Amino acid sequence: MTAASATTSGPRRPADAALASLGHSAPAADPADASPHSFPDGGTWRTEIPSVEGPEALATVFKEASRLDVPIHRISQGSGVWMLTDSEITEMVESCAERNAELCLFTGPRGTWDIGAATRTDSRGGGLRARGHDAVAGCVEDALRAASLGVKCLLVADEGVLWLLHQLRDRGELPADTTFKLSALVGPVNPASFAVYEQLGADSINIPSDLTLEHLTEIRRVSGAPMDFYVEAPDDLGGFVRIYDAAELIRRGAPIYLKFGLSKSPGIYPYGAQLRDVALNSARERVRRGRLVLDMLARLGADGGMSPLGSRLPGPLRRFATAQSQPAPQES
Repeated sequence: MTAASATTSGPRRPADAALASLGHSAPAADPADASPHSFPDGGTWRTEIPSVEGPEALATVFKEASRLDVPIHRISQGSGVWMLTDSEITEMVESCAERNAELCLFTGPRGTWDIGAATRTDSRGGGLRARGHDAVAGCVEDALRAASLGVKCLLVADEGVLWLLHQLRDRGELPADTTFKLSALVGPVNPASFAVYEQLGADSINIPSDLTLEHLTEIRRVSGAPMDFYVEAPDDLGGFVRIYDAAELIRRGAPIYLKFGLSKSPGIYPYGAQLRDVALNSARERVRRGRLVLDMLARLGADGGMSPLGSRLPGPLRRFATAQSQPAPQES
């Protein structure tokens, strides 16, 4: 999939030989820092192109991915199910199926678009969470509608909505192979909260791109749930560019989705035709950023271990008990 690896003896660190010759060797990697986890297919990493807001942007992404030979496991959208027509969703589902890529759509209303004034304050109030029953209901309605149109992955930004959707999946009202992805805008920043989101029903969990490599190791000591990580984060998530960390992100964070975001680019949520040029240009550049990450991994000999295309399920995860999963009470 990429240029031949730079070494046959395993991954190397950037400029390791040159720096060693000058007396500036890096300390040896500690094997205890490495994640013991992987995806059920045996892979340690997958790829994701985020912010693909409709069929035209999706077609642009796939065209550019073919040109640059960028494998894509997952496509995600940020504006929400409610910002797409049924025919647009169906077209995206069919296009992703043709490319053996998973499609993930965001669920429902969120606080940043609501009438609540707190989200406009410096503290951001409740952020993206669903405000009140009606917003929760809108998220659930989006999930049911998307699933009926063939969408198998849903993006969630509220822990209550996540728990409700997990219970609907457990009851069979959402297909059993539906997966839930936690939004980067509410991502956990410590091992305890990461584990809680896993048990609430998350199948992959965005963590903020400002977490250190040691933070990833700490999380992996308590949970094997897949991480989602912006190798390059959009500006509203900090604008961090961590291409040189990609190999170590995999080593410490596996199983991990490498997300190819884009800094210094205007926000496009909620998307509409007025933002078409920005959306299409940024879609192309996200794919190119992916090529840069893949090339870096290849140069360091760290490009092995990618999941086969079409892989999407997370494997067994820990969950809080639901009414369906609890044993029936025994008669005395």
